Amino acid sequence: MPPSDFLPIRGYDHVEFYVGNAKQAAHFYDRVFGFKPLAKLGLETGCRDRASYVMQQGRVCFVLTSALLPDHEVTRHCALHGDGVRVVALEVGDVEAAMHAVKTRGATIVQPAHALEDEHGTLKTGVIKYAGDTLFKFVERGAYRGVFAPGFQPIEALGAEPVGLAAIDHVVTNVHLGEMDYWARWYERVLGFTQLKHFTDQDISTEYSALMSKVMENGGGKCKFPINEPAEGRRRSQIDEYLDYYHGPGVQHIAMNTRDICATVRALRARDVDFLRVPDAYYEDLQDRVGKIDEDFEELKELGILVDRDEDGYLLQIFTAPVQDRPTLFFEVIERHGSRGFGVGNFKALFVSLEREQARRGNL
Repeated sequence: MPPSDFLPIRGYDHVEFYVGNAKQAAHFYDRVFGFKPLAKLGLETGCRDRASYVMQQGRVCFVLTSALLPDHEVTRHCALHGDGVRVVALEVGDVEAAMHAVKTRGATIVQPAHALEDEHGTLKTGVIKYAGDTLFKFVERGAYRGVFAPGFQPIEALGAEPVGLAAIDHVVTNVHLGEMDYWARWYERVLGFTQLKHFTDQDISTEYSALMSKVMENGGGKCKFPINEPAEGRRRSQIDEYLDYYHGPGVQHIAMNTRDICATVRALRARDVDFLRVPDAYYEDLQDRVGKIDEDFEELKELGILVDRDEDGYLLQIFTAPVQDRPTLFFEVIERHGSRGFGVGNFKALFVSLEREQARRGNL
């Protein structure tokens, strides 16, 4: 049986963040990143231990959850890791079949297939353990017509103007040295994913540090999960810094597609989003390196947008600085023109920028 046949994944359903203050985080993602408040769970809806806000833009759905009690798993998670991703949810057509499949292939079951019901129908979920304290959730929505899930109520809010974020492109995990191959095999064995790309420390390195990465994707190519681990270097890499401050493996960044990266970045800059900036020398021979593209090179330089080309086409990308005080989670904005890559031609310039920020923090 081909690996993709036993677990057909329809795509990303949502990503849930555990945060210190969900109400304030929802305001941030609304006013800064243009996510519309969609639904809420909390005291007003009968939930006594936590509050969750569902935020949506295009097909990107974030859930922001904080605890209402001091002795709570969300409280403990935030005390250890800071704000970060707890759950990556994938939509499937049959949760019971998905959970049976992954259990027989060695997944650690956190929550067996479970049905939640209200007047809008039935939502089924199941949860398995992933790297560190991160979880994968399978969601079956075929029989549910509510706003998000039972227990959630719609929010009447206008929200800020969206910035053009359309869908999740990929989700990147950082793991300890020596663990990348284990988790790549786990994706193959448990989820039926295949390896799309493999980057060595020769591909991703600078004078001071390096990392290695494998990119895993499902059979339909809708879900991609790069896995990074640090490599030996003269200084501590950005992966080492993440692992130190997140206190273990976890989601490093989420990449989101846009159809017009220049417009999206302009809108985000106007809302004071901090982006990593590569040295201006990066743009001196950019046109010779990537060839003809639809965008204006001067505008890309002005906005700090990176370009890379492979055999299938080209892509444009840019990375935010961490979105909390701990140098952990950040976001990528990406626009693809045929390319299925991840910007390998930009890695060295990007790492120079990352190391400059590490040096500012005293962590290089």
